[in-house]
Amino acid sequence: MSDKYDVIVIGAGPGGYVAAIKAAQLGLKTACVESWTSEEDGKQVLGGTCLNVGCIPSKALLEISHKYEEAGHGFADQGIEVKDLKVNVGKMMERKLNIVKQLTGGIAGLFKSNGVTALHGHGRLLANRQVEVTDSKGKKSTYSADNIIIATGSSPVEIPPARLKDDLIVSSTGALEFDEVPKRVGVVGAGIIGLELGSVWSRLGSEVTMLEALDSFLPGVDQQIAKESLKHFKKQGLNIQLGTRVTGTSIDKKVITVQYEDSKGKHELKVDKLIVAVGRRPHTENLLAEDSGVKLDERGFIFVDEQCKTEAPGVWAVGDVVRGPMLAHKASEEGVMVAERIAGHKPQVNYDLIPNVIYTHPEVAWVGKSEEELKSANEAYGGEAYKVGVFPFAANGRAMAANSAVGMVKILADEKTDRILGFHVVGPQASEMVAQGVIAMEFGASAEDLALTCFAHPTLSESVHEAALAVNDAAIHIANRRKKK
Repeated sequence: MSDKYDVIVIGAGPGGYVAAIKAAQLGLKTACVESWTSEEDGKQVLGGTCLNVGCIPSKALLEISHKYEEAGHGFADQGIEVKDLKVNVGKMMERKLNIVKQLTGGIAGLFKSNGVTALHGHGRLLANRQVEVTDSKGKKSTYSADNIIIATGSSPVEIPPARLKDDLIVSSTGALEFDEVPKRVGVVGAGIIGLELGSVWSRLGSEVTMLEALDSFLPGVDQQIAKESLKHFKKQGLNIQLGTRVTGTSIDKKVITVQYEDSKGKHELKVDKLIVAVGRRPHTENLLAEDSGVKLDERGFIFVDEQCKTEAPGVWAVGDVVRGPMLAHKASEEGVMVAERIAGHKPQVNYDLIPNVIYTHPEVAWVGKSEEELKSANEAYGGEAYKVGVFPFAANGRAMAANSAVGMVKILADEKTDRILGFHVVGPQASEMVAQGVIAMEFGASAEDLALTCFAHPTLSESVHEAALAVNDAAIHIANRRKKK
């Protein structure tokens, strides 16, 4: 069987389904291949990792667990008394699943309304821009297209000392499916995923210990922001141990013993659940025929250029299978860019301004350069000299009214031109506020541009205004640095 399309997308996650919809909107005959299958009815499920076992369900649990924690500890300070508070894990998981079903079903509706053909099965790229689709019964069908977009995403990394085991040693996927609150939870890895999952179960009552191999906390984050974040996470009860190496695990009567080493020697940790969150790897196994013309690097990523073209003519790749951060919004922007380029347009993703977010509480978000990056570039290459403006939420009326006056906004700007180089937030609604930095930087704004902008009062965003003012020692609601005479 051979059907011809203008575009075939392999993978229906945030990169793939967005690329397929955009291509169809541009008048291209489009199909999208996805193997994800519902355990309930055997039907195709769209949305990929993000909607099914990643971004969306984790945020649902983060939101619910935050409300539970706030009701148990924060309400009393605000004059609200709550008695006999308890969490219904079954109901919580049911809500999570309903949200997932609603969103994944919505993608199916968008495919239908935009004329995208959904092909159910495992997609494999053959030579000459052909795609072999194998369904659940092993039947193979072959389709061809002028352009192929690979968007197969990623999967959790496994490590030999802590192999996944039943529902005891789990990946991020399994950590979203516990049927009760464990008494003790271990997390291998204190990166973004580990912090988010550890936060969920800690808020719900688990004793959470996080074992991080690196000696520094969140090394890719501006270190002033990272240190502030670590301080609050520890206050919340997260036991974060840095510089540790997990060497083995054993299970006895559903109790997991984790062996690990640090600078002080060998140790053991006993937990009821162990979450392995040490990163993700590109999902490229059994994806490419030898003569497909697409090449992988030593870590399994697909080689692409700045426009996401592979070395095979007419074959593109986006999202977690290519270079850059493994972020859903980065994948979606690449998907749109590729569809537009196939249609003859010339857009380009600005890889310097992709926002990052950690959805803990307080949230952590940033875009652009960290102070460490600017300092290193300045010292090594005579790069940009910079200036800094910081404003704490402790001086923000709206944050105080919301009982959430922790963290800060930090803006880095060029010493000479005042152009904003980095925008960092730890605090309430950081995930929303970082967009202000992205927009400002996309338009080449200076700190003065933000300082001259009128912000509504009272809002959390006033902290952005004040941080921009502070860049040039002109903040109103905190003391400024003394100017040199």
